[in-house]
Amino acid sequence: MAPSDEYALVRRQVGFLDRTDFGVLELTGRDRATFLHALLSNEIKALTQGQGCAATLLDVHGKVQVVLYVWVADDRIFVVTPPAMAAKTAEALDHYLFSEKVAIEDVSREHGLFVLVGPRAGETSERLTGVRPPEKPWSHVVAKVGDAPVRLVSGGGETGETEVWIMAGAAEASKLRAALAGANVPPIGPEAFESARIEAGTPVFGHDVDESVLLPEIPFENLLSYTKGCYPGQEVVVRIRDRGHVNRELRGLVLEGDQVPPQGAEVVADGAAIGKVTSAVQSLGLSRPIALAFVRRQHAEPGTRVAVRVGGATVAATVSALPFAR
Repeated sequence: MAPSDEYALVRRQVGFLDRTDFGVLELTGRDRATFLHALLSNEIKALTQGQGCAATLLDVHGKVQVVLYVWVADDRIFVVTPPAMAAKTAEALDHYLFSEKVAIEDVSREHGLFVLVGPRAGETSERLTGVRPPEKPWSHVVAKVGDAPVRLVSGGGETGETEVWIMAGAAEASKLRAALAGANVPPIGPEAFESARIEAGTPVFGHDVDESVLLPEIPFENLLSYTKGCYPGQEVVVRIRDRGHVNRELRGLVLEGDQVPPQGAEVVADGAAIGKVTSAVQSLGLSRPIALAFVRRQHAEPGTRVAVRVGGATVAATVSALPFAR
């Protein structure tokens, strides 16, 4: 299937993303919620069984160490990490563990993760399992695909569309793939996903966000609670809110011509470097190259004219708010 056809499924029907490369940690023990609450940027302690959130683990300077999805079950908390980040995240959490009654286990190999994505994701989850999860992002329910137990989780909309995550046992992953094929739900490849993700203005950890990025430099409303109390990096985040601003912000760029800039390409204004591209794609929805980029605050206003260095040339571009207007 061509990327344009896959993209059309994401925007109009449904497809699925294979997320078996994502990590899964399991926290058990009576102090698991208060322990996580004291470390992450979002509200954990008030979450009840079947609820969840997205959150970050920051360092003391307010810089993003990892972006996580937290799902609270009855006797454990699942923490979903970006690819290749499970062991590092478990180690970072363990570093803060003193006398609390908490066990942290990397159970990535025991689970397979898939995401239904598109306007029909909810009805497809119901067709497969008889159940759809509550609409609130990161809410979840237990269900079955055939005789295979699964957890269905409402996604955070990284493509701008409805998303339902399906967590199955690793041994059941092939059954789930077969069930998806039987329900006529095709896989979505990286090109179509990147187009939808960048159009939606969703930064990805390890690509757009790394340990050099301050949380307030990226869209962070769904990652943060200002009322939850102390956690590492909180003072910096609050100080930026109350007394100042960040020097750069993640923005969209709409480029002229047909060249897609590489990650790291310089953004310039009046001949001076003012930022860098973090992700770019030939947008299947806008039929032109678009990018996510950090740009200096003085140039971050939507509509500002800038340029991007691609090869030996500079390509004209316009700063866009996120998500991009389609």
